[in-house]
Amino acid sequence: MGIRTEKFGITKDGRMAHLYTVTKDNGMEMALTDFGAILVRLFVPDKKGQRTDVVLGYDSLAEYEENGCFFGATIGRNANRIAGAAFTLDGTTYHLSANENKNNLHSDRENGFHKVLWETELLEQEDAVKFSYLSADGENGFPGTLRVSVTYKLLDEDAIEISYQGVSDKKTVINLTNHSYFNLKGHDAGNICDTKIKILASGFTELLEGGIPTGQILPVEGTPMDLRSLRRIGDTIDADWEQLRLTGGYDHNFALDTTFGKVEKIAEVVDEQAELTMEVWSDLPGVQFYAGNAIVPQTGKGGARYEKRQGLCLETQYFPNHVNEPNFQKAIFDKGEVYQTKTLYKFCRSNQL
Repeated sequence: MGIRTEKFGITKDGRMAHLYTVTKDNGMEMALTDFGAILVRLFVPDKKGQRTDVVLGYDSLAEYEENGCFFGATIGRNANRIAGAAFTLDGTTYHLSANENKNNLHSDRENGFHKVLWETELLEQEDAVKFSYLSADGENGFPGTLRVSVTYKLLDEDAIEISYQGVSDKKTVINLTNHSYFNLKGHDAGNICDTKIKILASGFTELLEGGIPTGQILPVEGTPMDLRSLRRIGDTIDADWEQLRLTGGYDHNFALDTTFGKVEKIAEVVDEQAELTMEVWSDLPGVQFYAGNAIVPQTGKGGARYEKRQGLCLETQYFPNHVNEPNFQKAIFDKGEVYQTKTLYKFCRSNQL
């Protein structure tokens, strides 16, 4: 049904940001902004054809210029945490912003990929929008000039596909993700504790205080991390168990049982009240399940009140602190080596189950 373009506001540095809305005949609709390559809205139709916006976010550009919770954001160059806000490549140590307890989180809170204006290409025949960005050598502390793109595409099978591609002129870290918060009842519908989740992972990366992995992958068996079958989030999120106490609820990387490099189903989210299921598909080794424990009370889209645990994130990724852990698969790419990955969020209504 085409792509609608409208002005979204003027950035702090005086440039115009835009909003791009893609609508499908099946009722799916996404709205994206070139500021931060952010997913602003995602409407999914129910079995009666009523559409619900299932991602948290804001109505204005000014709010996204703050966006302390990273709503809908494209995270880069590196998603998740790096211990000590530093890493070493080929004998050279690179220092990053120590923006979370002496560690680095999501590259840079104020100047990461979610806070820059991306170039836009409208792919109308594909119901897709492609955002591209040139990250200079040394930006946010990372080596190499990186050309990177993120393409959002609506598929006929009630799915949104997010494809990433990048190449650098120096050996560097490339590990992007999308930080959307999902609530299948609607972004304004309260917390997600009644939602059920399944993650196809028999291990998770054990954490130290501050969210940095110990380097050990522990079995989920017999723990609140065993999400290999559908489990109501609220049943275990506040369990008296050290790993959950450290993070105030689920905020952990799961070591997936799927095949690295092959797009496979990695997770499933079911909301019985909404009569809606979301499947997550990825070709990466890990996914961060974050249950929105640190959402501070604030106003979101349409005046909605957002509170703690109002949305959940399933951020496909290489493992946190992969650059400093010898046993973790590295998101380190040589000069000219292509980084390429794909994530899909597929929706299914109860009458299709």
